[in-house]
Amino acid sequence: MINKLDHLIVAVEDIIEAESNYSKLFGANPVWRGEHKELGTINSIFNFSNTYFELLATKGSGLGADLVNHSLKENGEGLTGIVLGTEDIKKTKDHISRQGYKLGTSSEGQGEDSENGKLRNWNNLFLPQELTRGIFSFVIEHTKGKLDKYENYPDTSINKLDHVVINTNDSEGFIKTYRDVYGIRLALDQTVEKWGGRMLFFRLNSTTIEVIAKDDEKTPNDTLWGLAWDVENIEKTYERLIKEGFDITPVKEGRKPNTLVSTVKSNTHNIPTLLIQHLSS
Repeated sequence: MINKLDHLIVAVEDIIEAESNYSKLFGANPVWRGEHKELGTINSIFNFSNTYFELLATKGSGLGADLVNHSLKENGEGLTGIVLGTEDIKKTKDHISRQGYKLGTSSEGQGEDSENGKLRNWNNLFLPQELTRGIFSFVIEHTKGKLDKYENYPDTSINKLDHVVINTNDSEGFIKTYRDVYGIRLALDQTVEKWGGRMLFFRLNSTTIEVIAKDDEKTPNDTLWGLAWDVENIEKTYERLIKEGFDITPVKEGRKPNTLVSTVKSNTHNIPTLLIQHLSS
C-alpha cells in the first residue's frame, strides 16, 4: 500500500537559477543532479527527513519535457506533481484494481547522477484521471540505489516537509480517493464556518496533506497550492534568509497553538511557502 509522500515535483525554466534559490532557502545543497535522457529532462534533488523535493527542467525532447513545457505554459513555474511511495508496487496496483480502477502496467525508470555516475532505479505506476483529479500524480517504488542524506540539519536550515496544501472542489471525492483507495489516514475533518469551507488533514510519513475544500457542482478538480517547511529555530532561519536577500515576513505566532511561522515571499518560483517551528508544549 501507499506509505509515504515520496516526493514533490517543481517545474522550472532555469534549473541553475532555481537550484541556487532553493539551496539558499533550504540552507543545503542538492544531493543529486541528474538527467532522464529518454524523457528529455534534467533534475536537481534536495533530500529531507521525510520526503524529497525535485526541481525539473527540460533538456531535449520526450514525455517529461512535454510535461514540463505544458506546466510552464499553463501555470508558469511552480508545483507540478505529487508522487506517492510504496514498498510493493504490484500489491498497490492489485489493491487499486480491485476497487474498479483500470490501470496500465508499471514501468521501469532509471536516473544517473551527472556528477558521480551513481544510478537509481524505480518502478512507476501511473494513475487514471479519476484518481489524479487534475494533479499530475503517480505511485513509485524505489528498487535500487538511494539518495544521499545530509549528515545533519543545522538549526538555521529546513529539515522536513510539514505539510503540502491542495485545493479541491469535491471534498467527498477527495476522501474517497486518498483515504479509501490510497489508504492514507484522514486525521482531521473540520468545517470552517468563517469562510464556508471544509479542511481535511491526511497524515503519512511525518507529514500532512492539508486540503482546502470549497465544494461546487463542477467537474471534480484538485490543484496543488503551497508548502510549509519545518525548521528547528525559526528566528535563526529568518535572520539567515534576510542576509541571503529573501523577502520574508517577521516571525509571528501561528494559527495552530504552540507554533511560530514566517512566510517566504520571494525566490520560491511561484510556490506559496511557509516556515513553521513547533514549540514544545
